[in-house]
Amino acid sequence: MKQSSFFTKVVHHKADQSAALHSKATPIYQTSAFTFKDLDDLEKYYEGDTSYLYSRERNPNPEELADGVALLEEAEAGVSAASGMAAIFAGILSVVKPGDHIIAAEDVYGGTHNLLTNELPALGVEVTMTSFHDPESVKGEVRTNTKLIYSESVTNPFLRVEDIKGLVQIAEKNELKVMIDNTFATPYILQPLNDGADLVVHSATKYLGGHSDATAGVLVGERELVDKARKKIVSLGSNLSPFEAWLTYRGTKTLGIRMEKQSGNAKALSEAMKKHANVEKVFYPEYVSDAGNGAIVTVALTKDVDMNTFYRALGWIKIVPSLAGVETTVSVPSRTSHRTLSPEDKERFGIDDHVVRVSVGIESAEDIIAQLEQSIEASK
Repeated sequence: MKQSSFFTKVVHHKADQSAALHSKATPIYQTSAFTFKDLDDLEKYYEGDTSYLYSRERNPNPEELADGVALLEEAEAGVSAASGMAAIFAGILSVVKPGDHIIAAEDVYGGTHNLLTNELPALGVEVTMTSFHDPESVKGEVRTNTKLIYSESVTNPFLRVEDIKGLVQIAEKNELKVMIDNTFATPYILQPLNDGADLVVHSATKYLGGHSDATAGVLVGERELVDKARKKIVSLGSNLSPFEAWLTYRGTKTLGIRMEKQSGNAKALSEAMKKHANVEKVFYPEYVSDAGNGAIVTVALTKDVDMNTFYRALGWIKIVPSLAGVETTVSVPSRTSHRTLSPEDKERFGIDDHVVRVSVGIESAEDIIAQLEQSIEASK
């Protein structure tokens, strides 16, 4: 039918998609659905011959991100989600059902801690939060209905390096699955699947995206488990938008050079902070892998430091309730990432207002050190 009306033409005009274009960058498929020529063409989707129907189910951009992270993590398959928490939730639900039991490290990110201790029990999943410092304590928590062991490769905020191989040994003896949050280490530094983990999850908002301009999550691992997680993401509507996926995937292109620079800066900062009289303790891994120890440094300042003055004196270093951008930032775990922990848990873990988590950026290491030292001096 001839489209004589301007209003019709402007709605239906599009570039000729029959042309064999070879775009250097993947286009953003900012569409809610995909079109079909006829009923036979539509049926091909349900027969598995066509990949895309509706963006909540599949879209080229989220798939490109998931496949890219799976490649970096040396995984069989991957799936993207709307956030790191959405990816964690889907990954856990791919393993457990009501009546099952999870053993989780007690020193994980506060949002994950809340999911494990409040949301999952409300769905009928039993969860034991325990110290993973001693493998024997993990063994002692295994029950007949235990299905999953959950931890972080490098924990938040005190940067304990997990013994993934030790957890895998316990899991294999008891026919359990192991899921690891690898956000802090990134696949540049560590690939937990190579140590025997079954699932690896990322808050791709952080280092994978790397520029603090997108919110995303990625789950990778065994194909069977990832396929189950994908169905959960579709059913729960926690799919990642095409534009967020495109931004995040673009960020992964510079992951290696960013982590190399940021990890080097973090090591220099940790050494400088250890020498400062008003720093009570520095938390920074001694060894994660040959590629580096990560770009987070957590410091506990002495009680001689006035914290409000410290934060006001930070100058170009901003207070941000997140991490992993190219700029150096600081966060207050007691008031942001771990705010939902009970006062008793905060006291037990040592999370108070004097604990500062520094997300080290790509600036000059000397400038980062000088600014933090200046802020401490100004707040004594």
